Amino acid sequence: MPKLSVTIITRNEAAQIGSAVASVAWADEIVVVDCGSTDDTVAVARRQGARVLHRDWTGYVDQKNFAAAQAVHDWILSVDADERVTSPLAAEIQQLLSADPPLAGYRVPRVSWYLGTWIRTTDWYPDHQLRLYHRARGRWTPRRVHESVSLDGQPGKLTGELEHLPYRDVSHHLQTMDHYTSLAAADMHQQGRRAGLTSLLVHPCAAFLRNYIARGGIRQGTVGLVISALNAHYVFLKFLKLWELQREASGFRLQDSVGPRPAGVEPPARDKVPEP
Repeated sequence: MPKLSVTIITRNEAAQIGSAVASVAWADEIVVVDCGSTDDTVAVARRQGARVLHRDWTGYVDQKNFAAAQAVHDWILSVDADERVTSPLAAEIQQLLSADPPLAGYRVPRVSWYLGTWIRTTDWYPDHQLRLYHRARGRWTPRRVHESVSLDGQPGKLTGELEHLPYRDVSHHLQTMDHYTSLAAADMHQQGRRAGLTSLLVHPCAAFLRNYIARGGIRQGTVGLVISALNAHYVFLKFLKLWELQREASGFRLQDSVGPRPAGVEPPARDKVPEP
């Protein structure tokens, strides 16, 4: 019977890590890789029975691959500190691992809690994530945002849900969007994507209609409207920042149009290390 290692990467997640670890207490091993928390993350994780390792931050992908490499067992369930494995998902995984699984990895549906309700509409659901995999046949692949497991073969799908608590409030949501749209735009620019007036007008409108009408946001009342509008705003920001990168690559700089920068004022950093 294959055994399971759960991996979690952290930094300053004292408010979340206890519940995350508790939701996978049934696993054979829990490995937490912390990159220098200054709160009680490490102490809470250890009290919950996790094996905690320290590793300086080198990026989401590196941290997650390192965590998998440190695990004792080959089957890995990767969970974030703001996620919880539900009882149905736990039972499904345990049943799957009661014999050798036929596939190299499995995607799980993820449901997010937002503005006081579980979101089962819009682009947010079912939001399948490839989190259960055999480490000899799967590996986290480098991307600036929304990293994922690259698998040797086609993944299967599980039905039990992974619960996600992504944002404290709307302000936190907007801050996260600003950060991730910068990373997404950089990825798109590196891939040769380009943005223009059509991208800025059509893609956000299409995103709103897809979320609100086609994917049922309208069924969740005001919350569905808010998510649909913010998803459209995310798309707008992503293409706007891509357009900005194009302008910069062609030689345009904002200071060129407003005059020289005052002495002692440095440009904003674009490559700060994100926190998990």
